[in-house]
Amino acid sequence: MGSSVRTFSPKVSEITREWLVIDAEGLVLGRVATVAASLLRGKHRVYFAPHVDCGDNVIIVNADKVVLTANKAAQKFAYHHSGYPGGLRATSWQTLLDEDPVKLVFDAVKGMVPKNRLGREIMGKLFVYAGPEHPHAAQTPTQHDTSAIRRG
Repeated sequence: MGSSVRTFSPKVSEITREWLVIDAEGLVLGRVATVAASLLRGKHRVYFAPHVDCGDNVIIVNADKVVLTANKAAQKFAYHHSGYPGGLRATSWQTLLDEDPVKLVFDAVKGMVPKNRLGREIMGKLFVYAGPEHPHAAQTPTQHDTSAIRRG
C-alpha cells in the first residue's frame, strides 16, 4: 500500500479568534451579511474546516444606516408565526429598518450560516448595534476593511 495523506482538522485550542468591527453605514445589507457570515464561519482562514467553528467575533455597528436596494424595503417582509392557526405575522423590511434594524441585520446574517448546532454556536459570536458605539472596547477590536463591499 502507498502512504496515506491525513486530513488536517484544527483543534479548538489551536484556533485564534480576532475581534473585527464592520461599519455598515452606507453599505448594502446583503453584502454586509455575506462578509460577516464568512468571517464568523472562518472561511478566510488557511485552516478552515467545515465542521469546526474557526471564525472570528464580528461586531456590526451603524445597523440603522444600512442600505436596502431595488425597493426591497417596501416589497419584502419578515415573517413570524405564533404556532397557533392564523398566527402568521408579517413585518415589512422598512418597518424593521425604522424600529429594529438590529433584528434585520442579525436575521440577514443568520440566513447565511449553517442551520444546525454549529450555526447556532457561530451566531453567538455576532454582535449587532444600531448606532456607532459598542461595549467591546476591552477586546481591542480591529476595523475590518469594507472597501471591497459595494456601497448602496
